[in-house]
Amino acid sequence: MEKLQKIYRLHQIFKDRHHPVALAALQTALECSRATVNRIIRDMRLYFDAPIEYDRERNGYHYAAPAGSGFELPGLWFSPEELLALLTLQQLLAAAQPGLLDSQLAPLRQRIETLLAAEHLGAGEISKRVRILRMAGRDVAPQRFQTLAGALVQRKQLAIHYSSRTKGEDSQRTLSPQRLVHYRDNWYLDAWCRLRGALRSFAVERISAARALDETCIDIPEDQLDTHFASSYGIFAGTPDHIAVLRFTPERARWVADEQWHPQQQGHILEDGCYELHIPYSDPRELVMDILKYGGDVEVVSPPGLRQRVAEELGRAWGRYGKG
Repeated sequence: MEKLQKIYRLHQIFKDRHHPVALAALQTALECSRATVNRIIRDMRLYFDAPIEYDRERNGYHYAAPAGSGFELPGLWFSPEELLALLTLQQLLAAAQPGLLDSQLAPLRQRIETLLAAEHLGAGEISKRVRILRMAGRDVAPQRFQTLAGALVQRKQLAIHYSSRTKGEDSQRTLSPQRLVHYRDNWYLDAWCRLRGALRSFAVERISAARALDETCIDIPEDQLDTHFASSYGIFAGTPDHIAVLRFTPERARWVADEQWHPQQQGHILEDGCYELHIPYSDPRELVMDILKYGGDVEVVSPPGLRQRVAEELGRAWGRYGKG
């Protein structure tokens, strides 16, 4: 029997019996030695503040009254490996959105760490040994994020104030939230916009105010959401109407061949060792930025419009650096 199982078994024995239990009887029930029972009792007192007392007259252990009548162990029936996984997930969530659910998750985290400490698994090592690095993430106020998430799961409409980066305009919107999307270390809200009468994606950090409404939101079918938001390249929505053909040098192919740029991409190694990647897209802006970061290690083979756009951006860059 694992140590945590023994702890819960001993707890149940004390809860079920209203008189002290002899050490020998505990050894039999837990299928362990006298020393192990003593260690379990010590750990329960140390890690869980269990009100265990020893009755000398009746030579047995029991929960002290009245504290023992209402005492309960943390109700987490997980294996040590599952507990470690939960802590890791909590750290991933904290890295994705700093401050998100800190107050709500703190008691759960404390309980998990207590259980892991009882198993001598060093829960505190996770924060020191697992690093999650954000890259160009834009912070969101936790309270505003929770308002959006709350309306999303409760299927309520939202009233928001939104500042568009693209057009530099402020607007008031009423939304039916459909999904929260974490993409490239930033959050986006996919929603049905009453103002536009269509699906739109909103950068969460650009929502300066949000309020949940009493009205139930409009639900858009999952397949329609996928077609609109996930079929094209990157964060830009829309049905893809172009296929980008990119050719990477043999040196860069060793990396790119293992990467997923798009769920429907197609790629293969050419005879000369280059890697050719085919990607569906509608709006080229994000794709152009991703192509440019590979510099001379990639060539846009087609379509001509995308090739021309990348060439123009490279020309602009050369115009800045070539003057010297």
